[in-house]
Amino acid sequence: MIMLMCIEIHISMFDSYCIKHMSLQAGASEHAKSLGPKGSDAHKAAVIGDTVGDPLKDTSGPSLNILIKLMAVESLVFAPFFAAHGGLLFKI
Repeated sequence: MIMLMCIEIHISMFDSYCIKHMSLQAGASEHAKSLGPKGSDAHKAAVIGDTVGDPLKDTSGPSLNILIKLMAVESLVFAPFFAAHGGLLFKI
């Protein structure tokens, strides 16, 4: 059960940060195409960045949705255990 708590902490801190970062990078690369005139080096670099950003955008949104649902279901399923054995981490 302690391992499950550690996984929950890891998911809420690290994985959600990575997903948010992926989503923000995808949005930034999408809007970077409008910065330079068409055909310039800046525009070509932005198009390459957008090619990288599109898969990030397509994967980070659904994965964030699944992550939120998974954490909610785990919290509801294990709530009785956490209520009965509250403070288990501090007893170790």
